[in-house]
Amino acid sequence: MRASSTGVLLLGTALCTQALEYKDGTGRLPALGWNSWNAFYCDITEDKIMTAAKQVVSLGLKDAGYNYINVDDCWAVKDGRDKVTGKIIPDPVKFPTGIRGLADKIHGLGLKVGIYSSAGTKTCAGYPASLDKEGLDAATFASWGIDYLKYDNCYVPDNWQDPYDFCVPDDYRAYGPYHNGTCGQSARTPPSGYNWTTSLEYKRYKQMSDALLAQNRTILYSLCNWGHAAVEEWGHQLGSSWRMTGDISPQWWRVSEILNQMSFKSAYADFWEHNDADMLHIGNGNLTMEESRSHFAFWAAIKSPLIIGTALDRLAAEKVAILKNAHLLAFHQDNEFGKPAQPYKWGVNADWTFDADRPAEYWSGESKNGFLVLALNTLQQKSQRTIVFQEVPGLVKGQKAEVPAFEVTEIWTGKKLGCVQKGISVQVASHDTAAYLVGKECSPAT
Repeated sequence: MRASSTGVLLLGTALCTQALEYKDGTGRLPALGWNSWNAFYCDITEDKIMTAAKQVVSLGLKDAGYNYINVDDCWAVKDGRDKVTGKIIPDPVKFPTGIRGLADKIHGLGLKVGIYSSAGTKTCAGYPASLDKEGLDAATFASWGIDYLKYDNCYVPDNWQDPYDFCVPDDYRAYGPYHNGTCGQSARTPPSGYNWTTSLEYKRYKQMSDALLAQNRTILYSLCNWGHAAVEEWGHQLGSSWRMTGDISPQWWRVSEILNQMSFKSAYADFWEHNDADMLHIGNGNLTMEESRSHFAFWAAIKSPLIIGTALDRLAAEKVAILKNAHLLAFHQDNEFGKPAQPYKWGVNADWTFDADRPAEYWSGESKNGFLVLALNTLQQKSQRTIVFQEVPGLVKGQKAEVPAFEVTEIWTGKKLGCVQKGISVQVASHDTAAYLVGKECSPAT
């Protein structure tokens, strides 16, 4: 173990890997916040960002734990950097008080502020990016009071392209040659045992990690390389979270597709290291209430960063309630159990089936409050789902002649179901999720 001068510890593990640990606790738990992209794309202004920040406070989201207000792409002057200093220039029309002025206002609300760049020559929307300018940009961000950096993967020049890559095919069913990338087209599968930390992808992202750590300010580093180059194997060495997929979209098929991918990645998440399933789309597109509940429940259960991506001043109260669900947020932010929920039974499919339309349906995870147990209906019609307590890993301790009963709380309503024996069988609407907190053993009334 060694400490750096910036208040960061690099922790060695039994597997000889290292994870970043900030002394102030930043990054130990997955981030909670709001981001401008899914709500506004490039149509951002200081007023829209401040409206979101004020809504985070007034809607009770700050009290629920959401604290990052993140400005995504398109915040800068597009035609170049300052000719004297070389710094990226905030768009003076969109941000009349600059990013520093915006940050001061957000900090004044007791919140934190994030910014966006890319590990390429341009951002995904074609604005100035940070490849080979990491030191200057990190120092600039720190001087502005930035607390969080989302770092994308667009416009990677030829001299930075790796001969190998690894991508999940589902991303390319949706997006094809996404964001100027080559994965799935010209990239080749690496040899067995290939060390991804020798790759150019790793080096590109490490350059910004090093630059951020050199600042006298803690800036959470959120890698956004779309799951390329087996980032789940090394992302924890450089930052607090790493995107595992291409972009999400506000349709159920895409939420399902991402959940299917994440079904196989839970081993890579714990304290200080978080698989990022992309930002939330609750309030956008044609997601139903049932689909919105499932989207949030599983993003919280897998301990992905929960970054809201909708116009909060227009969000329906019942969807605000989803985002504030106390039981799911408590599991997500549990300070005793860092591991995410994992699938224990696939349901419709045989276990360990890779199916973008019908991912694993039965999931569980332990927390200091009990076991979170979820049962998803992937079908197009209402269908029965049965949670059998004896099947939930770790729930029944030791050898028991009879399956014990447990105190159970229904998560969506908060209703206490009392002392429940054997399990729970319930009708679940299409694409909805039955969700329960299974607590202490109990003795049912006779």
